[in-house]
Amino acid sequence: MSRRHRIVWTERAVRDVEAALDWVEDENGPEEAARVLDDLEGAIAALRSMPSRCRVVVELREHGIRSYRELLCGPYRVVFRVRGREVVLLAILDHRRDLEELLLERALEDDGE
Repeated sequence: MSRRHRIVWTERAVRDVEAALDWVEDENGPEEAARVLDDLEGAIAALRSMPSRCRVVVELREHGIRSYRELLCGPYRVVFRVRGREVVLLAILDHRRDLEELLLERALEDDGE
């Protein structure tokens, strides 16, 4: 049996999930937010075994960056990096948004901190 990976959440990934769940709850109610959370938690738990089966983030691969992977779960992209026996969750993004736009937005936020 293969060794399992440990899931590590960054602060950014936690904030992403909280924001997504707040939006879902506002738009569709607490039951739907709970369902989305269950789906995300199940998908993320599956990363404990063979996280490298997930695809490289397409937009980054086009620039030669292959160390970031993603798992799709409903309308969300779980972006992570494998570091030894750890899966480091970096972001939970709505795939309907443009990744370049999101990264620029985050860079501007980080400059303001």
